Amino acid sequence: MSDTIRTWGDLDKDGALEEAAAKLGGDSRAAFIRKAAFGGAAVVGAGSLMGLLPSIAEGATPASDVAILNFALTLEYLESAFYATANQNKVLKGELNRFSTVVAQHENTHVVFLKKALGAKAVAKPKFDFKDTVTDSAKFAATSQVLEDTGVHAYLGQVGNIKTKSILVAAGRILPVEARHAAWIRDIRFSGGTTSPTTPAPSAFEDGFTKAKILAAVNATGFIVG
Repeated sequence: MSDTIRTWGDLDKDGALEEAAAKLGGDSRAAFIRKAAFGGAAVVGAGSLMGLLPSIAEGATPASDVAILNFALTLEYLESAFYATANQNKVLKGELNRFSTVVAQHENTHVVFLKKALGAKAVAKPKFDFKDTVTDSAKFAATSQVLEDTGVHAYLGQVGNIKTKSILVAAGRILPVEARHAAWIRDIRFSGGTTSPTTPAPSAFEDGFTKAKILAAVNATGFIVG
């Protein structure tokens, strides 16, 4: 169990997250909490799931599920922007570049899906500054692992709160994909001979994180700047 990520700081061996957080003002952090403090896990799915969801605009979805979807959208904004920015910088090589390219496509699909599902109720995209975590390959890999591990914890922590069956199905379909992302980046870091090698599948069971813990973890990265 010692290899399982419990907080964002647990993996910040290179100081990438701490350095970024130190440069973020309190007002920006507070603004993010106001936007995202609706509760829930990262609920995402492919475009084919759109037909399964009830009409949010028509009020068919409970407010708590709309809140979960909006929290999911905020997290997906973060992940999508992180990978897209890293790809634009063209500093990743080999399998790390392949990982970032594939996962960027997944996260962008999640954003499109959630925005379409939420319609006018979708939260606005925050502004991000990922500092050198998107220009330094080692810091990118470490941060990617944190992002993907945290996504899995978020799903497990809130999936039981989803009231709408179709939204639960969407969450169930995306959770294993997030877990595959997490295992993939762990394998890259392990096989690459990093100073802090990690096991792709560290334990037989996984834990869910509460909304408060996920919000605090994301807020602590310092990546949200507006």
